[in-house]
Amino acid sequence: MSGTSLYGDLYGTTEMRAIFSVRSRLRAMLDVEVALARAEAHTGVIPAAAAEAIAQAADVDRLDLDAIVAATQNVGYPVVPLTKQLAKLAGPEAAGYVHWGATTQDILDTATVLQLGRALALLEADLAATIEALASHSRQHRDVVMPGRTHMQHALPITFGYKCALWLAPLIEHRSRLDRARDAVNQLQFGGAVGTLASLGTRGRAVALALGAQLGLRVPDAPWHVDRSAFAGAACAVGLVCGSLAKFALDVVLLMQTEVGEASEPYAPGRGGSSTMPQKRNPIASEYILASARGVHALVPVMLQAMAGDHERSSGPWQSEELALPQIFVFASATFAQSLAVAHGLTVDAERMRRNLEITQGLIVSESVAMALAERIGHGRAHEIVEKASSLAADSNISLRDALLRNDELPSVFDGQTLDTLLDPMKYIGEAGSVVDRVVERARTISR
Repeated sequence: MSGTSLYGDLYGTTEMRAIFSVRSRLRAMLDVEVALARAEAHTGVIPAAAAEAIAQAADVDRLDLDAIVAATQNVGYPVVPLTKQLAKLAGPEAAGYVHWGATTQDILDTATVLQLGRALALLEADLAATIEALASHSRQHRDVVMPGRTHMQHALPITFGYKCALWLAPLIEHRSRLDRARDAVNQLQFGGAVGTLASLGTRGRAVALALGAQLGLRVPDAPWHVDRSAFAGAACAVGLVCGSLAKFALDVVLLMQTEVGEASEPYAPGRGGSSTMPQKRNPIASEYILASARGVHALVPVMLQAMAGDHERSSGPWQSEELALPQIFVFASATFAQSLAVAHGLTVDAERMRRNLEITQGLIVSESVAMALAERIGHGRAHEIVEKASSLAADSNISLRDALLRNDELPSVFDGQTLDTLLDPMKYIGEAGSVVDRVVERARTISR
């Protein structure tokens, strides 16, 4: 048992680990070998009986997994011991036709393609559900006013629906990115030793097309043994989503601070508890979102560096994908799953948001007063008056309203009722509601 397995799904979901398990990896490779045999039988390259015998023998439960793992340590790749066992299981008449005309990388890359298709589907399902949850929060809290913060300090009023929309908007775009990444990955790798399929003579392209049809994969114009852009692109797309989900998680951590208390993760007894402090409800899910996202981001550069492969088969860069890609998807699965849980069960304290707005006694809407005053006396003078009043309010612990009224110039410009309107945070949220409406409608459109 590894150290991370102690943490269960916190660092990666069971479903995603299963996709990249040894058994699943070998099963995907067997699927490619079977499809290859059938494609070659279809094109007359090998006997149909041999292809059927290979298909009947390709059962991962009949393999000696320990022997394959041991041989891989010596050979460097699992394809050689796998095909030797498959040939033995297929019988003497079919044995010579196993892996006909293919190379190790054809099998490994195409097996990875099959695995990534399933892995991306898992991530996309969680992302779609997260989008739906955040859209619901955006609608529900469209007009719930709260402090907007820049540089970790109160800036201007916003609404919680608007904040949710800012979390939501990039996820909508990322959903399209994942779709494009899956389309790019969904391609056959089949080129033989150096990509020319010379071992199949004049029937190389016909076999490739038949193999692609067997597996439901696009057949590219050229082999991509040394073009790793599709895999690197998938890693980058996943990394971008994790970045946006990490931003969401960090905001939740900050909103859960005792001094803020405006929103929190869903709570269950003991969740996020402390071994010494009984009162603690730590933002544990958000912390693991941040941790697993960092794991993804640490590994994405490995995939980018693997693109610089030498000649027609790289000596090292390609092999590093085997290390990075499964871990990227396992870590990402934790990021996606924990984000969905937080988004779905997010608890919102609208009353606390309103109280926090009042902490600065009107300073959060000083811009509102300055802009209205600028229309009467010019921007420079207005800014000077409101800045001076803001400093007085902060230093003397009085309201901005009281500080403004101490300026003899202001009462001649604004009466008390007008000033109260300018100091109402709900009346200075600008496009917040419209942003929510546009983003929620976009989310609704793509979910159809």
